[in-house]
Amino acid sequence: MKIEVDQYQNIRHLYIVQGLSKREIARRLGISRNTVAKYCEGKQVPWERKIYHRKPTVITPEVKEFIKNCLKEDREAPKKQHHTAKRIYDRLVAEKAFTGSESTVRRAVRQIKNELPKQVFIPLSFEPGEAAQIDWGEATFYLKGEKTKAMLFCIRLCYSLAPFAVAFPAQNQESFLEGHVLAAEYFGGVTRRNIYDNVKTAVKEGWGRYVVAEQEMFRALRAHYAFQADFCNPGEAHEKGLVENLVGYLRRNVFVPVPHVESWEELNRLLLDHCLKYLEHRIPGRSQTVGEALAVEKKSLLPLPAYRFDYAKQILATVDYYATVKFGRNRYSVPVELAGKQVTVKGTGLTVRIEYRGQVVAVHERSYAKDETKFQLDHYIRLLEQRPRAVRNARPVKQANLPAEIFQLADRLPGGNHDLVKILRLIVDCGMEPVRQAVRQAIDNRQYNIESVLFYLQAGRREYLSNPKDIEVKPVDLAGYDYLLGGERQ
Repeated sequence: MKIEVDQYQNIRHLYIVQGLSKREIARRLGISRNTVAKYCEGKQVPWERKIYHRKPTVITPEVKEFIKNCLKEDREAPKKQHHTAKRIYDRLVAEKAFTGSESTVRRAVRQIKNELPKQVFIPLSFEPGEAAQIDWGEATFYLKGEKTKAMLFCIRLCYSLAPFAVAFPAQNQESFLEGHVLAAEYFGGVTRRNIYDNVKTAVKEGWGRYVVAEQEMFRALRAHYAFQADFCNPGEAHEKGLVENLVGYLRRNVFVPVPHVESWEELNRLLLDHCLKYLEHRIPGRSQTVGEALAVEKKSLLPLPAYRFDYAKQILATVDYYATVKFGRNRYSVPVELAGKQVTVKGTGLTVRIEYRGQVVAVHERSYAKDETKFQLDHYIRLLEQRPRAVRNARPVKQANLPAEIFQLADRLPGGNHDLVKILRLIVDCGMEPVRQAVRQAIDNRQYNIESVLFYLQAGRREYLSNPKDIEVKPVDLAGYDYLLGGERQ
């Protein structure tokens, strides 16, 4: 307890002059006996602070140097592999027999970080066609009312600052390669050098300037378009700051407010519209718009090769008896007559294309779910014409999302399921919307027969549509049809 000078005077007078005991002095003055004992003999005075002798710090020059070296190593290491204060402490204990506490090391790390020289970046300038920066971004949107995550492939030319972006459901290699091809076609050429971070779809082994091996398909892409690849050092975001600014621009301008779209194609049209609009933008300090600078840069881009690079992931697969093939974790339908045949399956970021003997036999929207089967009604229509009895339970029919009007009319048709299959044939041949409108007219006019549907359908079409009764039905293998019904084989 610190006392005032007046209290010190009283203590000394009562103790020296009056000879009172310390206990009595404490009682009279209302202060603690320890305080009285501290000042009564005049060994301490209240107007001078006692010099505190701190114990020698455990943060020795050797420890400081060790911490500095750890932080310097982090500049060359991937961000996720940087030292934490806890890791530095553990290393000090193990390698330097450190006896201090973890909190002491944390304070030292914080202090040394503040003392280290701050990074200063050199302003860069690029020649037309010299380089582009490429990176992935992430954003959220609503696809058919469902909250969905989009991976944005973004590229920005370093001279003109012209942007391009395309959205994919996943950041896989086929999407990565497709983004390059679409960007090259958008700009009408490629830069001599592309700048990346250490993306796994390009880098197979190493990082930054220590990349020792690239992914095989990425090497093929580089060879085809004749560009060089530079990979940024981990944690050096400024090395591709132009494209990172693009990612932020797209998030603010395309995804605020959160867009609602019906397809990936619609989302990518939004992205393209904003990229085109950005060409009108004038960068502060530049006399040209981005579009005017791009016109200059296009003259220096490497020309596109005659052959379009095939970025699809390809596999050979045998069609099972359910008329489906497996790609990734999901299955996709093909025409039933291909059961047992070997086909080529090509997966891009958004589609799965299936070919037989060089001809495309099926195209599906790619699924990134697990254990999902994508059916197309036209692949099974011949089989349904052979087995109309179970049409209402067939999985391809259920997955077709037929309008309610179709079943509303089918329930009143004299031919029952046979007539329902005829309507499905019309949908396959003429399209969903024209048939729906024809069915709607038939219902409105209380004409519950196939002939009326044909009449209204033909009235809206220029070409003549023959009666489905006249369609030739080729025999097909029915062995796997039971799977479509979800029951036992018949």
